[in-house]
Amino acid sequence: MSDSQPPQGQPPERIQIGIPKNKPIVTYVLIGVTVFFYIIQFFTQSVTGEDWLFILAGKIDPLIMQGQFWRLITPILLHGSILHIVMNMYALYIIGSRVERFYGHGRFLLLYLLSGFAGNVFSFALSDSNSLGASTAIFGVFMAEGVFIFQNRKLFGQLRTRQALINLLVVLAINLVYGFLPSTQIDNMGHIGGLIGGLFFAWKAGPLLRIEGVPPFLTIVNKRSNGDVLIASLVVFVGFTIMAIIPFITR
Repeated sequence: MSDSQPPQGQPPERIQIGIPKNKPIVTYVLIGVTVFFYIIQFFTQSVTGEDWLFILAGKIDPLIMQGQFWRLITPILLHGSILHIVMNMYALYIIGSRVERFYGHGRFLLLYLLSGFAGNVFSFALSDSNSLGASTAIFGVFMAEGVFIFQNRKLFGQLRTRQALINLLVVLAINLVYGFLPSTQIDNMGHIGGLIGGLFFAWKAGPLLRIEGVPPFLTIVNKRSNGDVLIASLVVFVGFTIMAIIPFITR
């Protein structure tokens, strides 16, 4: 009998991948901070008639061209209405809670910020519309979940992987198609940029799970190193920083 076979009469060892028990603290903090900023937006607009936070930190291309580069990340903290923030924070709660548990706190925060940056840069390069909202970052988290499921498909199983990816693709397609409708005022370039940023980061830095050990002492370990996360972060940041230079050359 070889070492890889279970003893006679004993069922083969089965490994099930569950959601880790660590709490998605960063997701909760991001929701809290974003809601806090919207409260300030709401009250300043109610009192003065102007959305001063958007004026100071929204994605406004002419002001970015003047050197206000913080506007390539700060729009993820701002929202245009109660419905806008409720929809985005609900999506962040659902998707972020799942992804952060596998990614860990620090890597998830990097994913969120880099996706938001990528989305705003993509919009800056390809659209001259003013915009705001956390959806650029949330689309990146959405893509990262798809990459995670695909790269770990051997552990999740063919059926679960196919079902999960189909569900994600359907939701993604609906959101993108809706964003292109003429009647909407959605910055789909920002969404696409967030997707691309999340894809690049997740492909190299996302958890890559492997089973190690000998039954019954099996453990699931993440084969990604801190170096992989650093490289992925630099690739996304530098790549989209170069893209942000394009409008200064072409406009």
